[in-house]
Amino acid sequence: MPDDRPLDPIGYVRSPYTDKFGIPRQPGLVTAAEGRIELLPPYAREEAFKGIDGFSHVWVIFLFHQDCLTAGWSPTVRPPRLGGRESVGVFASRAPYRPNPIGISAVEHLGLQRSEKGLALGIRGMDLLDGTPVLDIKPYVPYADAITQARDGFATPPGATALAVAFSDAAETDLACADPGGERRLRTLIEQILAQDPRPGYMDRYPARKLFGIRLFELDIGWTLEDGQVRVTRILPVAALASGPSAR
Repeated sequence: MPDDRPLDPIGYVRSPYTDKFGIPRQPGLVTAAEGRIELLPPYAREEAFKGIDGFSHVWVIFLFHQDCLTAGWSPTVRPPRLGGRESVGVFASRAPYRPNPIGISAVEHLGLQRSEKGLALGIRGMDLLDGTPVLDIKPYVPYADAITQARDGFATPPGATALAVAFSDAAETDLACADPGGERRLRTLIEQILAQDPRPGYMDRYPARKLFGIRLFELDIGWTLEDGQVRVTRILPVAALASGPSAR
């Protein structure tokens, strides 16, 4: 018989990724990305996490949100890894447009954090949009979860050669204002994201386009890509951009 019990979030992700463009395609690729899962009552209880310190990583089961919840599903999708040119079955992909918009992500956990906002679980290396609803948290168990002989199909690992990332003088000044103490690890976060070339695979159809942008926290990061070199040109608060969002 069908089970119509609702899936209630146990909390919400707080992440530097405030826009989908720029989020790494898999967890663990950007280790400088730190955030937290802010837990909701009645789940914000320390005893619910007793023993978690013995594990370094956890599985986060979450709901794709924003437009993914209303866009419906398709039996075939065009993964960015294939340049948006080839179709595969939705169940052979990790695309968000699924019959049930549920995702999983393995992340490093940083332990419980108590603040005036309540109880949260710190996480690192996430590929999760800010505000993502979390359905469950489970420990990552290496002997059972890491299958070393598994095949990866079309989802081959990222290339060994990362793009070089440099900052213009203006961006260096912006960076000093945006992260003066370095607590956000903003430089490393930007470098790790842009070194992987976050553009969709189909961008090779538009070789003349050189200007791009991503959003992290409340910041708009402008950058160029030319001859395999990424150059960060600005790091400004979104509200300060009178011309509107940067090109994506």
